[in-house]
Amino acid sequence: MERIRIMEKIEEELRDATLVFLVRKSQEKISEICLAMKKRGFGVNRWNGVGGKVEKDETINSAAERETQEEIGVEITQTDKVAELSFYFPHNPGWNQKVHVYFSESWNGEPSESEEMKPQWFSVQELPFNSMWPDDKFWIPEVLSGKLVKGAFVFSEGDVIQEKDVQIVERW
Repeated sequence: MERIRIMEKIEEELRDATLVFLVRKSQEKISEICLAMKKRGFGVNRWNGVGGKVEKDETINSAAERETQEEIGVEITQTDKVAELSFYFPHNPGWNQKVHVYFSESWNGEPSESEEMKPQWFSVQELPFNSMWPDDKFWIPEVLSGKLVKGAFVFSEGDVIQEKDVQIVERW
């Protein structure tokens, strides 16, 4: 926990990034989530949401919209922020980032494969956590149940979680 507190002091140095998950509801509860297999670059061979770095002079929301369009060919028309996650990689500080996570229930188009991502729908009861980032199992179930999450994770080489701090928050 001490390292996380130290890392939080340098949080303003984290680069902003986005992560968007398309979701479908059944009887007012999220029943399915669209994950995408990363085909190249950071996070390759893992299921994740779509998203990426916020470009210079771009808002976080517009970055989420742009990345979703680029990676799975979908135009999101509404988003709800569900998590804010800080990731620290002491062995490679260039990877440090604050990720703004959104769910979208409203979009135009159908998710389709790109050079970077291959989307697929999953039942929330059958998420492939063994093929996802190791932190996902600590926060995704919470946001799928309707909670808002603020978290921090410190990774060592090999993407092993050294420290974690996951908190439920009331609002942003």
